[in-house]
Amino acid sequence: MSALNAAWPSIKSECLSVLGSELHYQAMIYHCLRQYDVPIDQLGMNVKMMIYDPISPLFKELTEKRHQDFRGGFEPIPDIVIFKPSIKGDWRRRNYEKTLSYMLVAIEVKASERERGRLRPGEIIQDISKLSAHRDEVESKGSTMYPVMIIIDSAPLPKERMTQSGYEESIKAATDSNVGLMYTSPEREYNSIQGE
Repeated sequence: MSALNAAWPSIKSECLSVLGSELHYQAMIYHCLRQYDVPIDQLGMNVKMMIYDPISPLFKELTEKRHQDFRGGFEPIPDIVIFKPSIKGDWRRRNYEKTLSYMLVAIEVKASERERGRLRPGEIIQDISKLSAHRDEVESKGSTMYPVMIIIDSAPLPKERMTQSGYEESIKAATDSNVGLMYTSPEREYNSIQGE
C-alpha cells in the first residue's frame, strides 16, 4: 500500500496527460508501480485465478450463470495484482492456488473513455462488488488481500466525466464494502488509502 500511495502522484500525472483506453492506463499504472520499487516478480497484470467452489454469494451466482458444463468455479481476472515475494514470478493460470493465497493487493481500473457517454457508477459498483467477493474468497483460504478500485476520469470535457452523484455513489459503495478507492480527474481527486 505504501508503494501504491508513493506512486499515486505519478499515476495521476501520467494518466491525465494522455487520453487512452482502460488497458493503456493499466499499463501506465503498472509502469508507475515498477518505478516505486514493486519488484517485477511480484507485479502481475490481468492475472487469471480459478476459484473452485466459491463461497461468496456473488461468485456463486456468477458461476451458476455459466453453461452447465463449465460450472463449479469462477475465474476473476484482476487488472493489476501485487503479490507476496513467495509467488516467485509465477502467476500462470495453473498456479491458481498460489495466486490466491499469495495476493497482497488486487486492483481494478476504470477509465472514462466512452463513446457518447460517461463513466457510470453502476459499472464501478459492480467492480467494487467483485473486488469485495474476491477478498472474501482469499480470506476463506486463510490469507488476506486488500482490494483497490482506481478510477481515471480523464475525459477532457466535464460532460464526459462522472457526475457528482455518480462520484459520491462510488465513494459510498467502496466505503461500505471496505474497498480502497483512488480517483483522479482534471478537477478533483480522492484517495481513501492515503496514510495506510
